[in-house]
Amino acid sequence: MSVDTKLNFDQETITQFSKQSGEPDWMLNLRLQGINQYQELPLPKLEKTKIDKWNIDTFIPFQAQPVVSSAAELSENVQELIAAKDGEVKAILVQKDASVIYTNVPEELTKQGVVFTSLQSALATHGDLIKQHFMQKESKVDSHKLAALHTAAWSGGAFLFVPKNVEVNIPLQVVFEASAEQTGLFPHVVIIAEANSKVCFIDSYVSAEGTAGIQNGIVEVQVESGAKVTFTSVRTLSEQITDYIYRHATVENDGRLEWVLGELSSGNTITQNTTHLLGNGSSVDSKLITVGSSIQKENVVSRVVHTGENSDSQVLMKGVVKDESTAILNGITFIEKGATKANGEQVENILMLSPQARGDANPILLIDEDDVKAGHAASAGQLNQMQLFYLMSRGISKTEAQRLIINGFVAPVVDAVELEGVAKLLERAIERKVYQ
Repeated sequence: MSVDTKLNFDQETITQFSKQSGEPDWMLNLRLQGINQYQELPLPKLEKTKIDKWNIDTFIPFQAQPVVSSAAELSENVQELIAAKDGEVKAILVQKDASVIYTNVPEELTKQGVVFTSLQSALATHGDLIKQHFMQKESKVDSHKLAALHTAAWSGGAFLFVPKNVEVNIPLQVVFEASAEQTGLFPHVVIIAEANSKVCFIDSYVSAEGTAGIQNGIVEVQVESGAKVTFTSVRTLSEQITDYIYRHATVENDGRLEWVLGELSSGNTITQNTTHLLGNGSSVDSKLITVGSSIQKENVVSRVVHTGENSDSQVLMKGVVKDESTAILNGITFIEKGATKANGEQVENILMLSPQARGDANPILLIDEDDVKAGHAASAGQLNQMQLFYLMSRGISKTEAQRLIINGFVAPVVDAVELEGVAKLLERAIERKVYQ
C-alpha cells in the first residue's frame, strides 16, 4: 500500500541541482530513479508505530547557504559545539540546510592520506569509491519510500576515508544545522576505515528556534579487517522537525565498531541502526539514549547480524519518557547459521516519568546456530520508590533525588561521549527534555 504524497520538486529540479553540483552521471541517474520510485514504494514497516500521517515530504529541497571563511561566522549554537581549548587541534565540517558551509581539516590528516570532506565534493575525487558504498547496504533506493526520497534529495553530507594502518588521533566532527523555512536536511555520510586503521567520528544535529520540516539522513560505515571506528551522534532537532535516520555498518575480520548515540530530537523520530558482523572476531558495542516528551513518538531499533565466527555484540538502549510521549525500543540480535562461538548480549531499559507516557522494550533473539552465547534483559517502569525513599531519608529533596536517579540511569551513554562540546550538548538536551 502506498501513501499519496506531493513533492515540492520534480525531475527537472533534481537534474538542475545535480548538474550544478558537478555530479557524475551515475549519481544523477540514481537520483532520478529515487524520485520515480518514490510515489510507488510503501512506507517502511515499523513495530507498533504508524507513520502514515507523519510529515515525510513537506519541505523545500536544496536550500543553499553561503560558505563562510571562519568559525566566527557560524551560528552561536554551532560555535559552542566546535569550540576548541587552547592548543587543541580539530577537524570540522559544518552543513547548514543543503550546503556544507565550513570545513577545517588539519594538514596532518592530509599528510596521512585521510580524506575528510563533504560527500558532494568527494564525488569529483573519489567517485568510484563512493559508488561502491552509496546506498549499497541495508538502505537501497528501492527499500521503501523514505530511502527513495533520500536518494533523490540528499545534499552536502560527509565523506571520511582512513587509509590502511593509519590511526587518527583527533576526533573528526560534523555539525548538521537546520535553519531554513520548511527545511529539508538530507545529509548522507560514508565512512571507510581500511585495514588496521582507527578513527573517531562525531556528528551533531541542531536547529534554529522555530525551524520546521524534516530530516532524512543515511549513514554507511565500512570497518575493514582490524580497524576500529567510534561513531558518536547527538541529535537535538526541534519539535517541528520530523527526524528519520538510518545507519548501517559492516565489520570485517577482527574489526570493531562502537556506537554512542543520543537520540534527543523533540519531534517524531525513527532511528534504525544496523550492524552486520561479517568477519571472524568482529565486534560491536552500541550504546543509545532516547528521551521522549510532550506527545512525541519515537521508534528506535538497534539490530545486529552475526555472520562471522567468534563475533561479539553488546547492545545497551536507555529510554526516558514523560508527558504523553511514546518510545518503542527494539533490540534485535540475529545469529546466522555458521556464526559459531558468536556472543550477542542486549539490554533495553525504559523509565516512565508520567502515567500517560508509554514505553515498550522489546528484546529479540533470532538464532540459527547451536554453538553460541546470547542473552537479553528488558525493563519498563517508573522511578524506583525505594531508591527515592533512601535518598530523601538522607536529607535530599524529592526533586533532587529524582534528578540523581535519572542521571544515573542515563550515565552509561552520557559518559561515553568523548568530545566536551558534544557531551555538554547531550547533557543540556537531557536536562531540557526531562526537567522542563
